[in-house]
Amino acid sequence: MIPVGIQDDTDKKLSIPDGTTILISDLNTGLYPAIIPVGIHRKTPVPSAATFIHTSRSSGRCRAKGEDLEGSLTGESIIYYAETLERDLHTAIAEENYAKAAQIRDSLKLLKEDRKTSLLAANARFYNVFRIGDLATMQTLWAKGNEVCCVHPGARGITGYDDVITSWEYVWANYEFPLDIELKDVKVHVRGDVGYVTCVELVKTKGSSWGGQFVTNVFERIDGQWLICIHHASPIDL
Repeated sequence: MIPVGIQDDTDKKLSIPDGTTILISDLNTGLYPAIIPVGIHRKTPVPSAATFIHTSRSSGRCRAKGEDLEGSLTGESIIYYAETLERDLHTAIAEENYAKAAQIRDSLKLLKEDRKTSLLAANARFYNVFRIGDLATMQTLWAKGNEVCCVHPGARGITGYDDVITSWEYVWANYEFPLDIELKDVKVHVRGDVGYVTCVELVKTKGSSWGGQFVTNVFERIDGQWLICIHHASPIDL
């Protein structure tokens, strides 16, 4: 891992070593992360309160300066940034600015290839679907097979894709959407094509108080996409 130099003087260039990408999240303005392609020198404003996340392409590991990755880069921000890149890509193509389009396409590729980052985004998509009760989309987030398992709070484990999806339909039957959902203490672990996210999940339905669960979501990377294999939620006291 080669540290990246930070220059507060915006008239100077930010030097980035070969084989390294960085994600910049401005803590003051709330700007979402931006990926700068590897092996270049850019003359770019550098927010004084920015958090720099260094990603080594060779090791596949991420770290954030001064704090964990999960505390600096959220799944929501990753999704937002990816959607912004997609829109910018379409705009660049429509304007026939193919050089800019190529740069944006490279940034999208880097974002998707970083497994820890893409796993955070997959976990965020799961909770976005959970929040609005979108059963059709929930079906697309799970791996299809008899080995998948879902443990709802206080219930026994349910195995098999069809039964797991049916269980969500039952669980959501009496809910009024959207739900209030907050995640705390999010931790991400990846090894090869398998990864898991642990977090404290706080859910509030209309007319009720907050309920808390400690959750483990296990994902498998299949055809380049992180799909859920196990969702295990255990009730906790708040």
